[in-house]
Amino acid sequence: MTEKNKKASPWKSIQFGLAILAGLFIYAYGFEITKVDLEDLRSERRQESLTRVMRALARPEIFEYDQKEEIINSPIYVTCPAGGTPTVPVPDKSSAYLVITPTCAEPGETVQVEGFNFAPNTSGPLRFIPGSDPANVVEIGRDNVETDAAGHFIYDFTLPKRSSKDVQYIRATLRQNVGVPHLTKTAYDTWEKIVETVFLALLATTFGTFLAIPLSFIAARNLMKPVRSPLASISLSILGWPVGIMVGYSIVRWVESFSTPFAGNIPINLLVIVVVPVLVSFGIRWALPQEEISKPDRTTQITRYFVLLLIVLVSFYGLFHLAGLSMNLGLIGKTNLGAFGFLGNFLFQIGDIVRIITPVLGGLAAGGVLSSLMTRLGQRATEKLSSGSIKLFNLVFSTLAGATVFGLIGQLVKSLYQIGNPIYTLWGPIFTGALLGLLLAIFTKAKDTLPTGMVIYYVTRTFLNGLRSIEALVMAIVFVIAVGIGPFAGVMALGLHTIVSLAKLYSEQVESIMAGPLEAIQATGANRLQTIVYAVIPQVIPPYISYTMYRWDINVRMSTIIGFVGGGGIGFLLQQNINLLNYRAASAQMFAIAIVVASMDYISSVLREKYV
Repeated sequence: MTEKNKKASPWKSIQFGLAILAGLFIYAYGFEITKVDLEDLRSERRQESLTRVMRALARPEIFEYDQKEEIINSPIYVTCPAGGTPTVPVPDKSSAYLVITPTCAEPGETVQVEGFNFAPNTSGPLRFIPGSDPANVVEIGRDNVETDAAGHFIYDFTLPKRSSKDVQYIRATLRQNVGVPHLTKTAYDTWEKIVETVFLALLATTFGTFLAIPLSFIAARNLMKPVRSPLASISLSILGWPVGIMVGYSIVRWVESFSTPFAGNIPINLLVIVVVPVLVSFGIRWALPQEEISKPDRTTQITRYFVLLLIVLVSFYGLFHLAGLSMNLGLIGKTNLGAFGFLGNFLFQIGDIVRIITPVLGGLAAGGVLSSLMTRLGQRATEKLSSGSIKLFNLVFSTLAGATVFGLIGQLVKSLYQIGNPIYTLWGPIFTGALLGLLLAIFTKAKDTLPTGMVIYYVTRTFLNGLRSIEALVMAIVFVIAVGIGPFAGVMALGLHTIVSLAKLYSEQVESIMAGPLEAIQATGANRLQTIVYAVIPQVIPPYISYTMYRWDINVRMSTIIGFVGGGGIGFLLQQNINLLNYRAASAQMFAIAIVVASMDYISSVLREKYV
């Protein structure tokens, strides 16, 4: 054994050496691709620029003094006139003045600028003023001077290449601090934007969390793997969804038309909101009695279903009046609450949201109900019909379901890519879907169940992974186009990114729960909703809270980036100052971001320790 090891040892050494050489080759090529070159870092020009920027960043523009300025202009000739050295007016030596030696020079030469009688220990820019007007606001140069305790300075000033036959000027602007320091305008702007950033992240996290929770359950493998359904149920369910959505949406919009004439009438809004709950409560008690001695006849059952439908329609009618009342009160509050007008705006926006999503909710509810009824119909047909009959049933309805799904996909492609040929967007997809549905029905046994849960799982995961791969910065660009520049676009971008990110984290947590409680609840005969409520949710509440707080912290930091493309928040201000090379103001925004992120980390750690 020892001899074999000795024989293998040289080969292992060669392998190890080759691995090292391969690593060196890879990193050497990496240096070439990324253009690593320390000569640029050592260049005097870059060192000077870096030093200037770092000094500016080290002095955030948070506090400032009121300043008293002394502005003195002194004439100079560039170039010297033909008659020799020109004479310049004698300065008034009773106040601050400049002496330039010599009084004329060629472009690019150096002259000595000496200042007298300025305020002691003050500093400011020394600039060249082109043209013959001393009031000219155009200044050239980056030079700065500082006076000593006697108010005197000497500085060697290099003239720019701006020759003229007329007199030109050198201007000294020295500033003296007056009074006590106070917050700068940058500080006030930074405070306003950092508050906007925190609430932008809060709203995005809140909305994203509410939508990510239900998605996380259908994106969890352990919950979806046991879900299986016969082909008949799947086909009828697929057909039920689009029909139910279209019918439900149309009916709710029809209900909305009855409320529109009274949308601006607050008394009627209040009356409807008070009456509707009473009618709904009475109707539910009659249509769904708690105890019933004998089974109701067919007429009574149909009447109860009709009453339940009326209850639903009346409830939607009440929602529209609730939205109208909220919007009307919001308009009043915005104009009459003064500093608290934001409360009125909040009411108005909530009412507008309710008014917009109510038809959508009605369509989804109708689609879910019809799909559920047709699923049960398919289940009963599978159980009661013979294998030959259910095979024929599957052939017909699976073909229709496949044509429906691919037809809808074709219409989506048409709207996105503006393809006008119906062969590619309508008949082609319908035929393809029908063929695939027919083949599925042919090769599937009549009463076999299919893994519908895993199909939903993979579709959901693919959708989440696809959206998660798109950075919030790109999403912000899209939403800026949709709603304009501002924090609303940032809320929508971060909210969407929060949904897909948290849904993945939540679903992975659901997949790691203990199987014991899940099996115990299922053994009692509980349905899927009861299983989730009593076996899954109690195990995932602590990690859900932890992930949510961590996501809020992430959103605060990400909001500084989406501001670069107009998504609101402090990033918008930071980007402006960087573009203007105002590094002191940018440093103030960086300082504010660091404080907020550190505070968020401390608060979240305390909350996790207390509640998780």
